[in-house]
Amino acid sequence: MKPHEIENQSFAIIAQEAGDHGFDPDQWQVVSRMIHTSADFDYLQTVRFHPDAIASGIKAAQNGCAIITDTHMATAGIRKTDAAGFGCRVKCFINDPKVVEAAGKQGTTRAAAAVDAAVEGMTGGIYVIGNAPTALLRLIEQVRSGRAAPALVVGLPVGFVKAAESKQLLAGTDLPHITNAGRKGGSAVAAAVVNALLGLASAKGA
Repeated sequence: MKPHEIENQSFAIIAQEAGDHGFDPDQWQVVSRMIHTSADFDYLQTVRFHPDAIASGIKAAQNGCAIITDTHMATAGIRKTDAAGFGCRVKCFINDPKVVEAAGKQGTTRAAAAVDAAVEGMTGGIYVIGNAPTALLRLIEQVRSGRAAPALVVGLPVGFVKAAESKQLLAGTDLPHITNAGRKGGSAVAAAVVNALLGLASAKGA
């Protein structure tokens, strides 16, 4: 089978097994991508959308926003050609020498320090977290303090320490977000969300 045939059949199987899922068409583009990437149908029950999430993400992409990730793995999973088509820049600060130095001095994680480093370029952008709960917690702090103003947060950190709690905290904010309940997530799933949004932005036009 050719690559596009495999992908089309995969999405057909997902749609069949998901049945009457209750998501609107735009939300389903996102959720089906998450399932396609992970083969995990639990996202049907656990994904959480802020009411403005899809519209905010599409508008940000169409405006050529910065897309900032917490890991290079998430960066690698985002379709650069699609992002570049809108003039979007995909960035990750995790290995920036200044971030490494700041994390050491502050006794925090590099992921949290990377949020601080990204604040100035974050306004109107999409912040993508697929690995580090400390990044999500720090981002929420920066937003609440008025120092950060992303258009959308894709908050899908994975793990056993503060992952579920950080996502629950995000879900309780007024900040446009796409997240999920529980421990599951990951950089690949977070990147899939961004790819779905870029696809929607392209389909809907500028």
